[in-house]
Amino acid sequence: MRGEASRSWWRGLGLLAPSWLVLGVLFVAPLFVLLSVSLHPADDVGNAQPIDNPHEYWMSRQPLDNYAQSMHRIFVDVQLRSLWLAIATTGLCLLIGYPVAYYIALVAPPSRKNLLLALAVIPFWTSFLIRVAAWRLILQDQGVVNTWLLHLKLLHEPLKLLDTPLAVMIGLVYGELPYMILPLYASLEKLDRSLLQAAADLGAKPASAFWRVTAPLTMPGIIAGIVLVFIPGIGQFIVSDMLGGARTMLIGNMIQDQFTAGRNKPMGAALAFELTAMVLAMLGAYALYARRAGVEAAL
Repeated sequence: MRGEASRSWWRGLGLLAPSWLVLGVLFVAPLFVLLSVSLHPADDVGNAQPIDNPHEYWMSRQPLDNYAQSMHRIFVDVQLRSLWLAIATTGLCLLIGYPVAYYIALVAPPSRKNLLLALAVIPFWTSFLIRVAAWRLILQDQGVVNTWLLHLKLLHEPLKLLDTPLAVMIGLVYGELPYMILPLYASLEKLDRSLLQAAADLGAKPASAFWRVTAPLTMPGIIAGIVLVFIPGIGQFIVSDMLGGARTMLIGNMIQDQFTAGRNKPMGAALAFELTAMVLAMLGAYALYARRAGVEAAL
């Protein structure tokens, strides 16, 4: 019996070994390299400076200098702006995505569901960079929005939409919305409609049935959508770079700047490691929620 259990354990280990190897080479190892670089000072060209006396250096507080510097007001302001925009983007995607997913899953005729789902994922068929560039053309002073507003006599001069936080918000919501719709649709599609009928038979109004039946049963999809939108939203740098300019720098832009124009790779590595640690904490919290709730994680 013990020999059979041992063979089963080795077979399981053999099946998992390729996956762990890929994760170790492509994720864990680079993460340790990032952490190592972040603990070094920068040399004159921005690379990690070699340590002459490792023992003395590691016993001092110098390895944490980059992390202490990341608490400077300039970095904190950018981090808070990134956090606020990511939270606002997630909230707007939830407010927009839930009715869309609800309609596709529970209201739309079965013959139209595939078409509506295809329309929801059509943006994935085009490069994200091209889509953001299209929004730049739409929001510029002579773009579609201002042209129509001026044509309808609603404005006397063009609105300043481009290179503003509003433009960044629009780009983020547009880019991340499909990631909210799909997990919500998956949860709503599994919903037992007889429960809604039972709630109606017991006198529950539609709003009450939604908050007491639909919302709790689709909570796994809501949490999955929040995670899928918030994580890329807080690390985004293409949208803010193309639609927000220097006025709306996010943490992703600051990390990129430290590795390029800033010529301070250890500082960029420290900021990137802090962002990665926060994302991993979110994923861990989601996995813990899924385990306690007894649902299958959608990530």
